Amino acid sequence: MSRQVFLYDPPDRFVAGTVGLPGRRTFFLQATAAGRTTTVALEKAQVEALAERIDELLDEVVRRTGGSAPVPAVAPAELADTAPLVTPIDEEFRVGTMALAWDGEHQRMIVEAQALVELDAATDEDLAEAEERLLQDETNGPPMLRVRITGTMARSFAKRALEVVNAGRPPCPLCSLPLDPEGHVCPRQNGYRRGA
Repeated sequence: MSRQVFLYDPPDRFVAGTVGLPGRRTFFLQATAAGRTTTVALEKAQVEALAERIDELLDEVVRRTGGSAPVPAVAPAELADTAPLVTPIDEEFRVGTMALAWDGEHQRMIVEAQALVELDAATDEDLAEAEERLLQDETNGPPMLRVRITGTMARSFAKRALEVVNAGRPPCPLCSLPLDPEGHVCPRQNGYRRGA
């Protein structure tokens, strides 16, 4: 199948956000530019991993360039984006594989999110090879969102993404599992729930 690439180079806005109540939230990445919006769904853990890896990659760029790259050490407060996702939310696909890269020539972070694909593989090595082939094949394969953003935009994206992830249910002080509004059966108390 011919690959559909949703390219934003650069986007006016690139954010992570959610829809739903804590414990039942759906996570999205959303890119917007020139009146068009692309929204893809992904797991909470994927949002957290993406944000952490973006920060790590930017820190490495700063280290390797001796601070000469246009990458701030922290997200500038004046660029904080707290607005909700653009509605209506029309999910293009569910993310399976993500990739990050730094384009040193243009001083841009490249974020790629590819649609979830079922791969038949006998071993983990076969699976890794199949995933790599899908990421490298520009003409065939599943849909992909590709965003090219500045280091400043990347820092702001990572900060908001981690805030979105951490805005969920608070953790239990004993077991660290999420507390539900309906109650929580804590394994550290052998399932015993104290009366109110």
